[in-house]
Amino acid sequence: MNALSAPRKWERFLWPVVASALFLVMWDYAVVHTATKVFPSPLMVEQGIAELSRKGVLWAYIGDSLRRVALGFGAAVAVGVPIGLTLGWYPAVNQVVNPVLQMLRPISPIAWIPVAILLFGVGDGTAVFLIFLAAVFPIVVACISGVATVPAIYRRAGRNFGLSAPQLLLRVVFPAALPQIIVGLRLALGIAWLVVVAAEMIAVDSGLGYLVIDARNSGKRYDLVVAAMLMIGLIGLVLDLGFRSLRKIRSVRWGFRDES
Repeated sequence: MNALSAPRKWERFLWPVVASALFLVMWDYAVVHTATKVFPSPLMVEQGIAELSRKGVLWAYIGDSLRRVALGFGAAVAVGVPIGLTLGWYPAVNQVVNPVLQMLRPISPIAWIPVAILLFGVGDGTAVFLIFLAAVFPIVVACISGVATVPAIYRRAGRNFGLSAPQLLLRVVFPAALPQIIVGLRLALGIAWLVVVAAEMIAVDSGLGYLVIDARNSGKRYDLVVAAMLMIGLIGLVLDLGFRSLRKIRSVRWGFRDES
């Protein structure tokens, strides 16, 4: 990318702010122009967020959602990364396991809700289990793909230095595959954040997903519904930006073309 086309630092902040402001203006204009009595204006949503914050509900629900995602996603990383590295390292084993993996992977986590409730009951266990299922398969696939795409010359060089198979996997193959693994983790986290909202609408009585359905059912408070939706989107953006910042780590920066 040449210097003329590269965005300046201030542009990276200015244009997103301008786009957000235009979105709010168009939203407010649409509400006023249509004279709708159902969909809230930005001001009404802001008042709803302030109301939730005063009652202490907003931060408690945000904390519950983040806690469930941390548990489910953390378990998916702990299980998915070793399995993915092992399957990528042993192609013969991957051939045996791959049909089962590809059969289970397309099943929506939402379809597992009846099974999850049967196994864990109504509560956090069900939500965490669904988040785990949503995240573990993208992580496994990313690890398999990352190991498979490591140039063979890296492995030969490691063997020439006398590294054993476990050392070669941990000290050569894993670092080389890490950029692609991080992309898989980023995608898996986005999916996990989507699933926690759906799970909270059904299986628990707290969290941002529960807030959406509860505000709808209790007096049709659509200002609170939209407020919860905006908080879901903002937190998802922050989580994504956090993972994108991992590109700046020296050991993985080489695997990305730019810092955007």
